[in-house]
Amino acid sequence: MAERTPVELRPGELDRDGRALRWVEVGTGAGAPVVLIAGCGTSSLTWAPVLPELAEHVRVVAYDRPGLGASEPDRAHGLTLEAQTGDLAALVRHLDAGPAVLVGHSWGGQLAQLLAWQRPELVAGLVLVDPAHEEFRPPAICAAEAVLNRLWLLRAALTPAGPGGEDALARAEAAVVAHPHQRRTVLAENRLTGVAVPELRRRRSAGRLPEVPVAVLSATEGLPRALRARWTAMQSRIAADAVRGNHIVVRGAGHAVHADKPHAVTAAVLEVSDHARNVRYA
Repeated sequence: MAERTPVELRPGELDRDGRALRWVEVGTGAGAPVVLIAGCGTSSLTWAPVLPELAEHVRVVAYDRPGLGASEPDRAHGLTLEAQTGDLAALVRHLDAGPAVLVGHSWGGQLAQLLAWQRPELVAGLVLVDPAHEEFRPPAICAAEAVLNRLWLLRAALTPAGPGGEDALARAEAAVVAHPHQRRTVLAENRLTGVAVPELRRRRSAGRLPEVPVAVLSATEGLPRALRARWTAMQSRIAADAVRGNHIVVRGAGHAVHADKPHAVTAAVLEVSDHARNVRYA
């Protein structure tokens, strides 16, 4: 990431009951810190396209959930909603800068909402990047994701990263699934997104997002039109149910909006950060 990010990149680490939760940090802005939460089975590397621009304005932390990327697996608690939101809450508290703006992609968007429902005092704003939704789980797509994950991990296991002349990001992407515990976590987290559906439904019906700025970004590409319209409608309702919600449709972007249209994501993050700062000072 340092090779691909033309700003100072600082590593961070937090001891969580004897295991290391790790992240990278850029920027030194005076407002609320921005915490980037990657999608299912992915690491902080996925945020590389947005780090340079965000670093010019705000303090940004991109962390790895246990067992993914550079963070050690949570062998004591396993993979649960409570463990994942607990780590996120501990990270925000550790930053010691007040509530944070949470930026979550896909599954990361659901984790951001979970923390906002449970610990609203830790959340200054939300940016949900094509967030997953417990009511949008088409069986064919879920099955395809499971197969593709296994094929991707098999390929990574058979072609380990080397120190040669490959692109820096390609080497890093191979390294974050080079260890067996990382590959197991990718598959386990994919299963968790299905197992957790009843609990997510319960928490959404019982919870309400705090009165903070909320931006929900929807992709337009990568799915049949009817399925995409259904998912976008669910995302639109998240914004509509928020007191200060804003729904943004990003034309020409696939599910990884931050890779396809990074400026759209950085613009939303900076707008939410500015609104959060104004509300805080008011």
